[in-house]
Amino acid sequence: MGPAAASAAECRTDRYDGAEFTICEVDLTREDLRLFLYDADDRPYGYFGTLDQALEETGQRLGFAMNAGMYHDDRRPVGHYVEDGTELQRVITSDGPGNFGLLPNGVLCLRDGRADVIETRRFVQSAPACRSATQSGPMLVIDGDLHPRFLPDSTSKYVRNGVGTSPDGTTATFAISDQPVNFHHFGRLFRDHLQLDQALYFDGNISRVRAPDLGRSDIGFGALGPIIGVVEPMAETQN
Repeated sequence: MGPAAASAAECRTDRYDGAEFTICEVDLTREDLRLFLYDADDRPYGYFGTLDQALEETGQRLGFAMNAGMYHDDRRPVGHYVEDGTELQRVITSDGPGNFGLLPNGVLCLRDGRADVIETRRFVQSAPACRSATQSGPMLVIDGDLHPRFLPDSTSKYVRNGVGTSPDGTTATFAISDQPVNFHHFGRLFRDHLQLDQALYFDGNISRVRAPDLGRSDIGFGALGPIIGVVEPMAETQN
């Protein structure tokens, strides 16, 4: 009999300032965090279950997962997107309509053993060699400060999801609100409750999470664009 199954990420439910959130922490030194968009036939995976099934055919499985950035109707990423070294969308540095264009926005950069949320113009200047990357916006927390456009009493409330990273890049902390919240509330979750200096908004309203240890795998009403998730060998799920 093998060792007990190891969780792909540590997920929990937290309550902060009157709202509940699902929080999942990924240790980049131990876990295989990847981005996914298209299958072998260039069709968007769209759903956690579809991606999990594709991984099972290669002797792997999907653990924790979350939607990972804004996308067009055909599921193409709105911003910069790199998957396993292949760039599918260039970096967008201009402002524009919608949340994505509410500068500053940012990029989640995945490298071997680390993940970093980096403000977009800083990302362009530093040009890190990301194995995979996804751009979204707005930034929630920049160097310990909330995005300057966030209003404490904003009535724009949605189920929202995003990611923050530790200073050494070894931990990526993902969060989704379990009820509608505004940007200010969601940003404070990362800055004040999770104590993270860099955090990036992924999306709102369509936000979904897969957290197997909580018995949760959101389906939603439509297919997703980019998905981020932890991949583990099938052997790790068996005794």
